[in-house]
Amino acid sequence: MASKQKSPSSSPTPHGVQSFFDRLELFYLQRAKWINTVGIVIIVLIGGYFGYKYLYQAPRNKRAASMIFKAQQYFGMDSLQKALNGDGNNYGFLQVIKRYGDTKVGHLAKYYAGVCYLRMGKFQEAIPYLKSFHPRDKVIQAEDYGLLGDAYMEIGNTDQGIAYYKKAAYYNPNDLFTPFYLKRAALACEKAGRMQEAISLYQEIKTKYPLSAEGRDIDKYLARLGVVQDE
Repeated sequence: MASKQKSPSSSPTPHGVQSFFDRLELFYLQRAKWINTVGIVIIVLIGGYFGYKYLYQAPRNKRAASMIFKAQQYFGMDSLQKALNGDGNNYGFLQVIKRYGDTKVGHLAKYYAGVCYLRMGKFQEAIPYLKSFHPRDKVIQAEDYGLLGDAYMEIGNTDQGIAYYKKAAYYNPNDLFTPFYLKRAALACEKAGRMQEAISLYQEIKTKYPLSAEGRDIDKYLARLGVVQDE
């Protein structure tokens, strides 16, 4: 009589696999308290993050957006005092920053406040607000660096002005902003007596951005510094 063959489904678990699960179980039993504690901490951290983001920050950002609306309108009308300080019935950028400065809208209000002070000729006041603004948009960040360069130049800190013009130029290289800020940096270098550095910046515009608005007439700036181009 032929012996019955065992079906594949009744085969025992391979020894290697069983050994692995045995070791895994032993590892857990030996460190159960530590593993459970770490798991709870991770769950609390994740829950805390999403709770903070969606239950706390999101409503605050929404309230900040409603607060900043009128200030943005005043900014667009160049009513800078009202944009900064409000009109008695509506908030200004400074009030938004004070109450909601840690939100996305509050962060944007810092940029607006910096530009307001810059336009009002209060350059020292503009600097901390412009410095605290760090947008994700590379074009806006480059513009922010350029505004800081303007502010430092206005208060007589030429070295910092040059440094920020260069940051603006090189942060997100492109055919529009880079030659513009390189030229501003070069002009600032001339003012500081850093002539060779100015020449180098002018030559960079000529070489890399010859078709830009700055590149088309850059030879006259080089000639002014004694650099005559061969015909």
